[in-house]
Amino acid sequence: MRQRYRVFALGLILVLLLSIAGCQSSTLQQEKPQSKVEETDVVVIGAGGAGLAAAVSAAENGAKVIVLEKMPMVGGNTIRSGGAYNAVDPERQKKQGIEDSIEKHFQQTLEGGDYKAKPELVRVLVENALDGLHWLESMGMKFKDEVYTVLGALWPRSHSPADNDAGFSYIETLRKAAEEKGVKILVETKAEELIMENGRVVGVKATNAEGEELIFKARKGVVLATGGFAANVEMRMKYNENLGPEIPTTNHPGATGDGIVMAEKVGANLIGMEYIQLLPMGDPEDGSLTGWLAPGVEQMIFVNKEGKRFVAEDARRDVMTNALFKQPDALMYVISDHKSFPKGKTSFNEDPNDLIAKGKVIKADTIEELARKINVPPENLKATVEKYNKAVEQNKDEEFGKKLLGFKIDTPPFYASARKPTVHHTMGGVEIDTKARVIGKDGKPIPGLYAAGEVTGGIHGANRLGGNALADVIVFGRIAGESAAKGE
Repeated sequence: MRQRYRVFALGLILVLLLSIAGCQSSTLQQEKPQSKVEETDVVVIGAGGAGLAAAVSAAENGAKVIVLEKMPMVGGNTIRSGGAYNAVDPERQKKQGIEDSIEKHFQQTLEGGDYKAKPELVRVLVENALDGLHWLESMGMKFKDEVYTVLGALWPRSHSPADNDAGFSYIETLRKAAEEKGVKILVETKAEELIMENGRVVGVKATNAEGEELIFKARKGVVLATGGFAANVEMRMKYNENLGPEIPTTNHPGATGDGIVMAEKVGANLIGMEYIQLLPMGDPEDGSLTGWLAPGVEQMIFVNKEGKRFVAEDARRDVMTNALFKQPDALMYVISDHKSFPKGKTSFNEDPNDLIAKGKVIKADTIEELARKINVPPENLKATVEKYNKAVEQNKDEEFGKKLLGFKIDTPPFYASARKPTVHHTMGGVEIDTKARVIGKDGKPIPGLYAAGEVTGGIHGANRLGGNALADVIVFGRIAGESAAKGE
């Protein structure tokens, strides 16, 4: 009998304990905080150049806009760029005797990308680039009167900010314009998932720095402007197994392809993902584009550790980088002279004298002295420079076929900077149409979803021309913002 009572008592205690646990569980479930919900017209994911351009454009078209940025600051890759913006600009180019045309820019962009780009997107890019530049000027941004040829641009149509603040000028101009138009910018707010209802993208799930889940409902549209994936080693190796962690990147650490992943989950079509661009201009220490004088291609030559040229300095970026990989230690030196020394800051907003003091830029009064300082054979470097100067005189580079032969390297002091290959731009991404609408795997636009900037594919083909990226983010950022605001 006692045994029976003992079993009964233990059972009763167990029931009571389970009941208490159930109550506690129910209480915990009830106490779980609900996701905060905020509604607006347009949600933009990413606060780089494309995202801010889209936000300003959407606001100009009457939309209320919220921008989500996962990093602690705005800017993306645009703020790290050298600031070169390609546009056919008769007013500026005519003063320099430069012959150019929209058709030439169109053909060079298509050819430079091995005809892998969508021609209709290239057409939109080149025909709207100058208007995009004028749009920035209308917000107070100023550009230099002279255009130049940024590395890999293939033609002198690259514009640079008058204040030498490089990519910062674009971001600051767009940020101020966005704030003036009432755009709400939230940093440290990471978009996690696109919200779909009845086949339409209607919002974004995100988390803030505290780990809280936030929901942003978009009455009209969501714009993806999250950039590429050059900083995501695993993702880039998925498409090119040779781009391992030993190769650095010029990109900011947030360029990890988040938008591409989110878009694919809602049925977006991806194109050109295997097209990943490297530059031969990375800092040997960190892969960044900073730390050199950054003259135009007409003003410099590249030499290897033997003091010899190995490629045309005005070639396509992939051609130059592949040639550099074949040189000893994949290392080169950019050689220039006094004529290319910046009057103020470099195009990356660096003090050139500070770069010399840090040893990033090597300075010498003679070519032979420069050679000794960078540890290359003096007789080789001297012969290389003399041969190049003759090519400039004759306006014909028989050795490598460089066409943009602007200046001899003959005026001391002379300068050198070490450079290595670095991953720079991912040309592939979500497919879009001329209205910046994201295209699904069925070939139709996904309602409510738009994209601009490096998150997209199909604009640059297999290789992007230098100076076309900033034109891309402004032109298609504006289009995406307008399309989203109108719900097109």
